[in-house]
Amino acid sequence: MGLSARDIREKLDRLVAGITGLRDDGRFHEPNLDGTAGDYISFESWEWPQGVGLYGLIRLWLFTGRDDLKALIENWYASRIEAGLPTLNVNTTAPMLGLSVLWRETRDPRWQPVLDTWADRVMSEMGRTEEGAFEHHVSDKVNDDELWDDTLYMVALFLASYGEASGRRELVDEASRQFLVHSRYLADTKTGLWFHGWTFQGRHNFAEARWARGNAWITAGMLDLFDLAEVSKPVKDFLLGVLTAQVNALLPLQAASGAWRTLLDDPSSYEEISATAGFGYGLLKGYRLGLGTPEWRVAGLKAVEAVLANIDETGTVLNVSYGTRMGHDLQFYRDIPIQPTGYGQALSILCLSEAIRHVEPGDEAA
Repeated sequence: MGLSARDIREKLDRLVAGITGLRDDGRFHEPNLDGTAGDYISFESWEWPQGVGLYGLIRLWLFTGRDDLKALIENWYASRIEAGLPTLNVNTTAPMLGLSVLWRETRDPRWQPVLDTWADRVMSEMGRTEEGAFEHHVSDKVNDDELWDDTLYMVALFLASYGEASGRRELVDEASRQFLVHSRYLADTKTGLWFHGWTFQGRHNFAEARWARGNAWITAGMLDLFDLAEVSKPVKDFLLGVLTAQVNALLPLQAASGAWRTLLDDPSSYEEISATAGFGYGLLKGYRLGLGTPEWRVAGLKAVEAVLANIDETGTVLNVSYGTRMGHDLQFYRDIPIQPTGYGQALSILCLSEAIRHVEPGDEAA
């Protein structure tokens, strides 16, 4: 397919510069419920885009062993924790995933009290729907009785990761339950794709949007769940079935460019690169772990080509849709603006880091 490991490594270096250089230019005004300013772009902010960004940087550090990345990550957490952590919600939990992986690798005593306290609060304080799923409450909006795809990546993966690393089995079990309940209400049994959300108030899936990035959180998230924690065999077998059904639906929807559209099954919606990167990462990782077919690898490498084509000279990932609220009609998703973000950078870092293992055979076991 003409993919060059040298080119991928060069683009990875650019992506790191791109993510740390992100700044909020005031284009979006989204104040938090507590009166503070919402910043979903600048690297220094403690929010979900930055949380996903840190996770991507940590995965890259684990792959490369680069001391400069480790220092960048540790300094980010130390500064943010010293400044004071924000209100607990789904999205402010996202940075704890990266911190849990950092602690697992270093056992630095600075991090465990923070992780334990946050995990305890998630278990005891986070709002829940019927059947015990986490309500998707975020910094600027309370979404009572609602399930969103995003919650699994922002909260459940943290519980799985930290539970496994700390020996707190109850956290891994809770993560498993979240994946199961969300699968029950968000996986579309007709297509295998996932809807963006579900509400118990009226019991429906809003616009029934098969939204690309929401689906990418699932593809990448399930593979990371299996990687981060030992999940019981019945749960893993069930989730693998759900994942396989999703991928079987995804593969025919990939565009000629290698990308997927922001509404997966809507040819009129634009091609979106953060989702494409998430799919590429998940498909390649699933194949490497022996969970997918050669078709997964072929589609994953095509996605890598699309991601590489959308990284500019400054290391900024282009054609990334901005943070997306729950839409009540499909046009809402078509109209989401394009904006460079931490999650666009991070999902691309994850995708390219995984891609190197497939174009450099000597790195397969790295």
